[in-house]
Amino acid sequence: MASCGESKNGSELRIFESTDELATDLGEYIAQLSENFVKERGCFTVALSGGSLISMMGKLCEAPYNKTVDWTKWYVFWADERAVAKNHVDSNYKLAKDAFLSKVSILNSHIFSINDNATVEDAAGEYEFAIRQLVKVRTIGVSERNDCPSFDLILLGMGPDGHVASLFPHHPALELTEEWVTYITDSPKPPPERITFTLPVINSASNVAIVAAGEQKAAAVNLAIAGMNGSTDASSLPARMVQPTDGKLVWFLDSAAASALGVGNDGSAEAM
Repeated sequence: MASCGESKNGSELRIFESTDELATDLGEYIAQLSENFVKERGCFTVALSGGSLISMMGKLCEAPYNKTVDWTKWYVFWADERAVAKNHVDSNYKLAKDAFLSKVSILNSHIFSINDNATVEDAAGEYEFAIRQLVKVRTIGVSERNDCPSFDLILLGMGPDGHVASLFPHHPALELTEEWVTYITDSPKPPPERITFTLPVINSASNVAIVAAGEQKAAAVNLAIAGMNGSTDASSLPARMVQPTDGKLVWFLDSAAASALGVGNDGSAEAM
């Protein structure tokens, strides 16, 4: 690890020389959370996004984790999904299944994907209903502050524009406070139709990890972690709005993505 510290807003920073080192530490981080929550609650609820994040979870498919993690206690969800068929190249479900889920022994009945035969609006509604049912029986925890689901871990990637899940800069979905799951039909990145967790759900998680690699994300990482100009609208950078209320936020960065950050002697991050 190149460095480990804390940002001004209290999130933890883990910066690595290479993506391989990042993936190794990410695997250990997830495995440790899994062990802790299985002991504490009897299960582990994790929500995934797509992109390079999934490939970086590959260490979990290898020794020792493929044998030591109690996969039967995992419940897997998606923080966002594209409204495409499950076998479509753009499907986050397909990406996760091919690269991760098919290689470990998570129960099929514990994998909650969206209904790809419904309209994006109906799929979002059905997904929220499924989550509400699991909150009722406390498979998914609940926030005492706002009654939102409190996932044990939400894993997010971040785009060069600072978007997380399918929450894009200046999009009206960023302002939603009552819905747990919403849908969009105008994604600036194809495909246009998607479902996504809302910010209240993301910020109610016990743990949130944002994974970013590559120099093309350095500017957004710097703004999200080190801070924006006071006159800048926060909705211009959704990643900046990820601030768990009672949980913990950890950034996993390679050195290229962290290249615009200055890390002080105390390990804190400052804008360069």
